[in-house]
Amino acid sequence: MKILAVDIGNSSICMGCVTDHTVSFAERMNADRRKTELEYAVLCKTVLDLHNTPVSSLDGAVISSVVPPLTDLIAAAIKKLTGIDAMTVSPGIKTGIGKIAPNVGADLVVGAVAAAECYGAPAIIIDLGTATTITAIDTNRNFLGGVIYPGIQLALQSLESGTAQLPHIELKAPQKTIHTDTASSMRAGIVFGSAGAVDGLLDRMLDEIRSPAVIIATGGLAPMIVPYCRHEIILDENLLLKGLDILYERNHS
Repeated sequence: MKILAVDIGNSSICMGCVTDHTVSFAERMNADRRKTELEYAVLCKTVLDLHNTPVSSLDGAVISSVVPPLTDLIAAAIKKLTGIDAMTVSPGIKTGIGKIAPNVGADLVVGAVAAAECYGAPAIIIDLGTATTITAIDTNRNFLGGVIYPGIQLALQSLESGTAQLPHIELKAPQKTIHTDTASSMRAGIVFGSAGAVDGLLDRMLDEIRSPAVIIATGGLAPMIVPYCRHEIILDENLLLKGLDILYERNHS
């Protein structure tokens, strides 16, 4: 079974294939609302071709999205390219996770499903994207909720746009914390500050859960931040694609 899985975020779209419950590949592209259905179909075809995956080999498709205007657009692009009606993660589908409020973002649901199935419960899931989200599930796989705060890129953009003398910088991890030049000081503040925020919030959430929990991090910026966190965190960049595959199987069995 080969499934095309697409996770649509505010800044980027992660697209990949899951073959027999193993992620074959994953690629990221900019989330651009100005693109047409045809342009996204061409992008999808290009990604599949780059990984030697014929359109005819796909058995299904599944989408999670936090950008409603792009949801139908990407679904239509997949239909145009493959003839497949993509399943969309939405309220009412079978998740295996309890107590999920109707307004919980699709990405948070997918992350909880993947964490519970792949790593067990209780679990805390960190998603470092445009926004940073940290959510938790309890021992019985009930969704407890979590926190949302501005992600690294948003924090950096606010520094650049909201100050007169701070420059635009390339975001990368610095070698130390204390610097004398502005660019390095900004990098240290953004990277180490984010790692510290994650650690601090994890401490508070673990106190509230009152139980040890497995901690998993995903998202495009996770590889930059997780190494500087002091908690033991599993880095799984394909967590959401795994969750999409699990949801597809549960709702198409």
